[in-house]
Amino acid sequence: MTIAQRTHNKAGRLPGTLLAVAIFLGFLAGCSGGETRTGQIFRMPIGNEPPTLDWTLATDSVSFNILTNLMEGLTQYNANLEAVPAVAERWEFSKDGKTITYYLRDDVLWSDGQPVTAEDFEYSWKRLLNPTTAAQYAYFLFDIENAYEYNSGLIKDASEVGVRALSPRVLEVRLKKPVVYFPSITTFMVTFPQRKDIVEKFGDHWTDPDKIVTNGPFKLAEWHHEYKLVLAANERFYEGRPALDTVLAYVIKERTTALTLYETGELEIVELPPVAIPHFRDHPEYSSLPQLRGYYYGINVTKPPFDNTLVRRAFAHAIDRSRLPLLLKGGELPTSSWIPKGMFGYNPNIGAKFNPEKARSLLAEAGYANGKDFPKITAMYNTNDTNRLIAEFLQAQWKKYLKVSIELESQEWKVFLSRLQVDPPQVFRLGWGADFPDPDNFMNLFISTSGNNRLQWSNARYDELVALGATLHDPEERLDVYNEAQRILTETDAAMIPLFVSTQNLLIKPHVNGLEINSMELMYLKKVRLNTERGA
Repeated sequence: MTIAQRTHNKAGRLPGTLLAVAIFLGFLAGCSGGETRTGQIFRMPIGNEPPTLDWTLATDSVSFNILTNLMEGLTQYNANLEAVPAVAERWEFSKDGKTITYYLRDDVLWSDGQPVTAEDFEYSWKRLLNPTTAAQYAYFLFDIENAYEYNSGLIKDASEVGVRALSPRVLEVRLKKPVVYFPSITTFMVTFPQRKDIVEKFGDHWTDPDKIVTNGPFKLAEWHHEYKLVLAANERFYEGRPALDTVLAYVIKERTTALTLYETGELEIVELPPVAIPHFRDHPEYSSLPQLRGYYYGINVTKPPFDNTLVRRAFAHAIDRSRLPLLLKGGELPTSSWIPKGMFGYNPNIGAKFNPEKARSLLAEAGYANGKDFPKITAMYNTNDTNRLIAEFLQAQWKKYLKVSIELESQEWKVFLSRLQVDPPQVFRLGWGADFPDPDNFMNLFISTSGNNRLQWSNARYDELVALGATLHDPEERLDVYNEAQRILTETDAAMIPLFVSTQNLLIKPHVNGLEINSMELMYLKKVRLNTERGA
């Protein structure tokens, strides 16, 4: 009996796990194309179907893990998470720090053999900023001259945006202000180049496997929706063909199912479910690493009763976060502040600390003493065992300390993201992992113009501080700015409730070589090689 089966025996869910595995294996046996492949084949689970592989529109880590192996940007991260050359062989800052000139390599090709040019980057960035695209990550480029103005409709002419191809190999970027971390921004998926002819010819279907062109180590060979994606080695990749011939990314929504498949030899890697982590801590295939990823509960500040700051603060103070690592068992770091440990700006003294007496007092001041007459509310999360555990924990905490009852609702990932975009619920679960290792990436998430701000919250002073923080070079001055901004976000306005900083808990087969795990969860597969004689 596998560890996954033993742990699920305790929870009484073994039959469901075995059924899910049996269905998956049956599907595996009944599908043609992937499972009879030969050569270097890396098999990995992904927790959900990617909502999109259009990197202008993608917002989630599932899509990013696929795209980061299909595409390359101007820069990439080394093992120390420093931005180093990729498609750009070098770049230069002007003396005032407000202009960056990228010089592209001359040997980078699209998968159909055409060269990657500076025009492909200019097109991609202006497509991201085009208001008709409605890209949630458009704000990522708002440091560029006239980028916000174009995205918000204040100017109509895209040629006024401060990015242009000076030649096929030279890209000029003009900034509103010096931004020292801008080369890190160009590692991220929304800044990857795009082919105007492909996007405009095929419209919404341009990311289909038979249409998409990419410039990374792998090509999208197949996409069987809700089942698997197949990536094939790109013979034209500028760094050389990867050792892996094929990557099979299976959509497996339950980690317990993925763990059983790992143990039966069907996967090369798996992220452990909380219930299984204690059993594997001393296992030779176990790896654990803290992440630059915060887990939080957001609040729609426009929906009663959470339009009242007192209510939001009461809910934030009524959570004993110290119990979360005991529940999740993965080495999570409880936190009431937002910038994660391991990143500049982390301050554990900030945030609404656990204080039941203060929480009850705030709720009473809001007119709901002992929870009396408190309206019906619903907390929403995307379907997943860990998210369910956390939601049930919060439900119990708020019942115990505030005497209020909340209902829980789970939704499939795509539906959940759509709901957050169109009409965020009163309370909802989300997480944020670093797109680049600078506190601006976490603080910028909640500015008024951020497409990823689901809180319906804005604070002019907060926006001012975040903008200032991006320009400061003195560490002490910068820290003071981020401390004040974090206090506004998590204490004064309590627009969101930080819970913990995540830790990645993995099992990796010993025949996998060259896979480097990192605090940003970047799954780079281009350097991975499998031992010829591999075990289960």
